[in-house]
Amino acid sequence: MILDSLASAHKYAGLNPLFEKAFAYIQSVDLKALEVGKFDIDGANIRGIVSEKKGTTVEESISEFECHNAHIDIQVCIRGKETIGWKPRGDCKEQKQEYNPEKDVLFYNDAPDMYFGLTDNQFAIFYPEDVHAPMIGDGIIKKLVIKIKI
Repeated sequence: MILDSLASAHKYAGLNPLFEKAFAYIQSVDLKALEVGKFDIDGANIRGIVSEKKGTTVEESISEFECHNAHIDIQVCIRGKETIGWKPRGDCKEQKQEYNPEKDVLFYNDAPDMYFGLTDNQFAIFYPEDVHAPMIGDGIIKKLVIKIKI
């Protein structure tokens, strides 16, 4: 997992061949003007999902404590205050159900080891080893999730 602000995003371009293109996209658009929905940035390699909704409770979020096998997430907080729970996948013991390859998601019944906050123009990168519970908050949270194909 990586946490930082978009002003420092250039430092991470070398970590994955598709990160440079993903961060270039993020820098090239008016994030606050993005409409809610799903879209392709680079075919099946890089996809975007914009959501804008009221944050959830901790209990609601950890009921879908998730990780992915086929994608890396770059989650950008566009507006609001989002709290995210996190735990290393290797420490999770209670798999909730079988991996869903169509949705690239695996859920756990474990509780996060820690929580951290994101606000405007901050991001987190979640690798397959990072189980996360996003969208915890009281107000409206607008975010962009970039899905990077592994």
